[in-house]
Amino acid sequence: MATASLIEYADASPEVRAVFDDIKRTRNIPDVNNFWKALANHPETLKRTWETLKEVMRPGALDPLTKELIYVAVSVTNNCDYCIHSHTAAARARGMTAAQHQELLAVIGMASQTNALSIALKVPVDPQFLC
Repeated sequence: MATASLIEYADASPEVRAVFDDIKRTRNIPDVNNFWKALANHPETLKRTWETLKEVMRPGALDPLTKELIYVAVSVTNNCDYCIHSHTAAARARGMTAAQHQELLAVIGMASQTNALSIALKVPVDPQFLC
């Protein structure tokens, strides 16, 4: 159950509508998803989050699919059901195959397991790994 109401475009303030319009235009979609509608309860957070996400997720040294795969991995680690689903869909839209998805989940599972072991054992970092 949502902890905040979802602000629909028709009920949004002009400030929120401007952000919604930018999201729709940038993503070429007819409506914003529920994440943005929930953030619209605080227009400043909505705008700040959208501007930052737009900047971080734009093509750069990492291609858009790689960024979505990282987003899925972090979302799984944080147990964010909404983010897992939305970024898995985004990764598929950017070309992720079923085989890549399964391999990604295997890597996430392995990293979680080895991280837990390393943390539990308090393994000291090897000197050659220090930056």
